[in-house]
Amino acid sequence: MKVYKAYAKVNIFLKITGSRDNYHEIISRFMRVDPLYDELSFVPKEECGGKSESFCIIGDFSCEVQQNTIYKAYFALKKATQSEQLEQLMRTHGVNVKKSIPAFAGLGGGSSDAATYLKMCNEVLHLGLSTNELALIGLEVGADVPFFIYDYDSANVSGIGEVVEEFKEELLDFEIFTPDVQISTPKVYQIYREDFYAPIDGFEREKLKETTSKEILDTMNAKEANDLFEPALQEYKELKNHYQQDYHFSGSGSSFFRIRIEN
Repeated sequence: MKVYKAYAKVNIFLKITGSRDNYHEIISRFMRVDPLYDELSFVPKEECGGKSESFCIIGDFSCEVQQNTIYKAYFALKKATQSEQLEQLMRTHGVNVKKSIPAFAGLGGGSSDAATYLKMCNEVLHLGLSTNELALIGLEVGADVPFFIYDYDSANVSGIGEVVEEFKEELLDFEIFTPDVQISTPKVYQIYREDFYAPIDGFEREKLKETTSKEILDTMNAKEANDLFEPALQEYKELKNHYQQDYHFSGSGSSFFRIRIEN
């Protein structure tokens, strides 16, 4: 069976621009991390060792199957397509996931897995869904999923994640380390709204959208580049023990990254 790569991402910057109902609107630069990826493939159901009618995911996950983003992607795709082929595929096959992207890390592992699963199904089953259609389905699963559907090297992501605009630039080579701190993204956003809420204006938003990732990392520190860094530090005080100068913070964490320094 073909193996599909689900790549990680980092947030070069992440700024809050406002709120919409219970969601925060953002402007963020997502950049794909080519050396770090999960591997997904379909495998015969016999390899699952479970009942034929149950949805099977093989992999090192800390959550129940029902909470897994791949499982949620399956139901979103089934709802959108009403495809009997899809149901038949998942009755006879499971999804094997070789995990390399750490969980609760701000690297988009769950979102990338969901996006990759949707693209796998679209390709294998010849569903004929466009990239935009897949992105809308992916948004039902999570705000970061559309970025991984579009498969851009780098993109400005806005709204609640549904607006993905390609930003043409060279991929950067990153050093990434992920402390063993399990961060709740909803909790960090809650702390931001309660204690740090200060959306940027349209002028600053447009300026960030036009600035290269390297220039942003060279001129802004972790606090300046990511509105979620201080709320995360407030809620997860052990993060301070892991923060090193010149590193940036991805998403709601807990990963830190910087451009790799050549020896």
